[in-house]
Amino acid sequence: MANTGLKLTMFFLFIITYEYWSSHVKLPALTNSSSSTHLIKDVFILAGQSNMAGRGGVIDRYWDGIIPPEVKPSPGKIFRLGGDLRWVDAHEPLHADIDINKTCGVGPGMAFANAVLRRYPVIGLVPCAIGGSGIEEWSRGGRLYELLTRRVGAAVKGGGVIRAVLWFQGERDTLNITNAELYQERLHTLFIDLRTDFKLPLLPVIQVALASGEGPYVETVRKAQQAINLPNVMTVDAKGLLLQPDGLHLSTNAQVQVGKMLAHAMLQSHYAR
Repeated sequence: MANTGLKLTMFFLFIITYEYWSSHVKLPALTNSSSSTHLIKDVFILAGQSNMAGRGGVIDRYWDGIIPPEVKPSPGKIFRLGGDLRWVDAHEPLHADIDINKTCGVGPGMAFANAVLRRYPVIGLVPCAIGGSGIEEWSRGGRLYELLTRRVGAAVKGGGVIRAVLWFQGERDTLNITNAELYQERLHTLFIDLRTDFKLPLLPVIQVALASGEGPYVETVRKAQQAINLPNVMTVDAKGLLLQPDGLHLSTNAQVQVGKMLAHAMLQSHYAR
């Protein structure tokens, strides 16, 4: 009898403890809810180096935090795939947990997404850009190529469709003549490899022709970019847009302009949904 009474006492203590815990303790909400994941059908890849990662508003490693209307968040409509491969509402800096150990500011991604919302009501951005990276580092089998394909694989798991690759890179390859002269061949191969691995032979690729460079061969790289002759590869030109005081990175307003140019090219594509 004593043993039975002890069991009943323990049972009632458990019930009282559970009732208190369930009414007072709140579990944290998941950021990657199934409701947001299954809604994301239109996926856009952001790749390249620092100007794609976003340095708009960054001076002396400090971001001023200024958000123009064109890059404002659109909760429930524009998402980003975080560094932990979870979807969250997108806001600047898009690359904060991707291009790590650097200060990220405004890039072209949010301005692009806001400009194409009428065509694509729920957008998933996949930030992949890494500041200071050269084209050779993006070759198939390399670390950055594998990072991109792994992140894109996670992005389309919920049924998303890759709509385009937005590419802004090349400043690093202006440093020496060998890399500058090999740029066209390497870029051509990269675009073909991405289309092959994603099984999308006519996947739209929109690249940004350089506004600046780190070395003396800017024009060599720009000519290589403009010479890419593949179907459904489009080029928008950033030359002449306002640069930051470092003379290398685009200003916030210039990034907004690039985002709008990328959006215009996307919406004019024959393969845009």
